[in-house]
Amino acid sequence: MAEPTTEEFGPLVPDTPAKPPTYDITLKGKHVTIVPVHTDHANALYPQISGPEHASLFDYLFDDPPPSPEAFRSSLAQKAATTNPWTYTIFLNMTGKPIGSAALMRMDLPNRVIEIGSILYTPALQRTPAATEVQYLFAAYVFDTLGFRRYEWKCNALNKPSRRAAERLGFVYEGTFRQHMIARGRNRDTAWFSMVDGEWEGRKKAFEGWLAERNFDREGAQRRRLEEFRAA
Repeated sequence: MAEPTTEEFGPLVPDTPAKPPTYDITLKGKHVTIVPVHTDHANALYPQISGPEHASLFDYLFDDPPPSPEAFRSSLAQKAATTNPWTYTIFLNMTGKPIGSAALMRMDLPNRVIEIGSILYTPALQRTPAATEVQYLFAAYVFDTLGFRRYEWKCNALNKPSRRAAERLGFVYEGTFRQHMIARGRNRDTAWFSMVDGEWEGRKKAFEGWLAERNFDREGAQRRRLEEFRAA
């Protein structure tokens, strides 16, 4: 009997299982360091995400804005005790202070799939090279250290900044799941993006080229966009 062909059933997948994320890590880059979430981070992070002026940070998150420092500390304690999702705090190396958080979530270990989500960037982190480095460090951890095959980014289809960010970072748009969930009593159509292991080497080189010091002028403006490095 003839062996099944790739054309009939798809290519065979190497039997190299992925490993789940852990809280026993530190991901360090030039601009940021990513560590497991901890209640000790609450005091410095709370003023950057609280109050009416920061309410829009939570527009598309499942978390509500924390009503008090105590409530925020309790939320971080709960996150620190939870896996899948695994929540991490982002520190700015220049100041040593926390400036955001993100989570690895919805892990499907047998199929080696995981998602980046619950991304909370304070104004100090938004639209900076550090923000891009955060995503580079997470992707490198997912592919190079943990061995996942598929890395997902999902967002509310109405969240245009998140959709633009996903595409800029090299995630591929795959479609929109209509009426995917109810979020805060409202319908949510979910835009689905992914990056797969066969694409990672090229994405990694693009990230590293864009983040290189030579890509920025004396005022800190980029010389070439991230998308240009992928197209090279």
